[in-house]
Amino acid sequence: MSLVSIILPYFKKKEYIKATINSILEQTYKNFEIILVDDEISDESKKILNEIKSLDKRITLIKNFKNMGAGYSRNEGIKISKGSFLAFCDCDDLWDKSKLDQQLKFMKRLNIDASHTSYVIIDGLGKIIGNRVATSKLDFNDLLKSCDIGLSTVLIKKEVLANPTVHFPNLKTKEDYVLWLKLSKNGVIFFGLDENLVSWRKIKNSLSSSSIQKLIDGYKVYRFFLNYSFFGSIYRLIILSINFIKKK
Repeated sequence: MSLVSIILPYFKKKEYIKATINSILEQTYKNFEIILVDDEISDESKKILNEIKSLDKRITLIKNFKNMGAGYSRNEGIKISKGSFLAFCDCDDLWDKSKLDQQLKFMKRLNIDASHTSYVIIDGLGKIIGNRVATSKLDFNDLLKSCDIGLSTVLIKKEVLANPTVHFPNLKTKEDYVLWLKLSKNGVIFFGLDENLVSWRKIKNSLSSSSIQKLIDGYKVYRFFLNYSFFGSIYRLIILSINFIKKK
């Protein structure tokens, strides 16, 4: 059985982290490790995460020297991961108990390197407020137009990240989008499994819900990480924004 390394950066999600971890521990597929990265670095996070670490021997806890952001934290988790597959989960999202099982079978059946799934959107209380359907195949040109991959749904072969220049960048939002673009530019195709295997939590006032921050980081994606011109970056940002509005 393939070992899956599941990487979770933690920053001020005390209301949700235990439910998130429990949804992973309840997976029907059991051969995994959880790498928790403390990016809050507080007395409270130390207490919460040490309690969680004691729940299962498959949980490893590391901490940053200071708050560095989700992208840096995931990169640190990848460095110490032992699995041949990598999965990512935000510390307020939830997994269906069959997620790893279904997704691994899907990937091995098709012999593919990267996959994502459909997911539902929930609010702070767990009420379903929307959903996203996984596109069957996404290449670089598809992803340029719209980021249709939910981070917490991704399962990927670790070997595709062997190039040290391909990693999560230092952005407040859209750091995952940059990585998907870099991978797809290198020929990796993301295949979609149309099963709702993740609940993505949308919380008011969070970075992922900030439209202004998304626009700023969206511009940076094209201008600084893909090296588009100023006007080319603005054009791409407009297309990205239009496609995002269409999904609402």
